[in-house]
Amino acid sequence: MAIAAYKKRFGIEEMFRDFKTGGYNLEDTNVYGDRLISLILLISIAYTSATIQGQQIKLKGIQKYIGRVKEDGRSQRRHSSFYIGLYAQNWVSFSDECINLVRELMRLNRNKWKYYLRGMRAKSLVLSAL
Repeated sequence: MAIAAYKKRFGIEEMFRDFKTGGYNLEDTNVYGDRLISLILLISIAYTSATIQGQQIKLKGIQKYIGRVKEDGRSQRRHSSFYIGLYAQNWVSFSDECINLVRELMRLNRNKWKYYLRGMRAKSLVLSAL
């Protein structure tokens, strides 16, 4: 029973870390009162979305494309579902913004084409989970 309670507490600690400095930088907003409540509500929705997407990515077994996976001998996972979901969104968004530049680079440097195709396959797998 104590272990189950600690797991819940640790999950809440992770969430507060993500709200503050781990993802949304809530502390840097310097808002108070109703604005703070509105911001926390909005962050809660975004946090839930990123966490669910991270869980879906982990269920599909494609988290290795987003972050480092847990190593043998390591007792704790390296990245939370929130981290995986948030960085998946960032990765897809960034790759969409610079697709023309990347294609031009691939045209100039054909020997990297297989790695480009591997990355595009990874992107499609991640998109299927978002």
